Amino acid sequence: MQPLLDNVFAALADPTRRAILTMLLEDDMAVTDVAEPFQMSLAAISKHLGVLSRAGLITQEKRGRVKWCKLEPDAMRAASVWMQGFGLFEPVNLDAFERFLEGELGPSE
Repeated sequence: MQPLLDNVFAALADPTRRAILTMLLEDDMAVTDVAEPFQMSLAAISKHLGVLSRAGLITQEKRGRVKWCKLEPDAMRAASVWMQGFGLFEPVNLDAFERFLEGELGPSE
């Protein structure tokens, strides 16, 4: 699972790839439509799409003459589960902590 997780986080590290994933939340898109809002070549977008594909975050399929991209939301599940492990800690309530310290150490001046 570690190499898959590494690939997902590496893919998510780039803002262009995150923007592409956000676009694909709406619906499947042709590669040319994915490339349209970015100020880069189609070849550069194709490289980004390749990284996303290798990470399993998207799939690409040819429909006729057009290559389509589809979001694969389950691919982020491992990353999500890993990150949720850090949410198990309770947030620190500073007021309660201060009251505890006062009780242990006496009032501060």
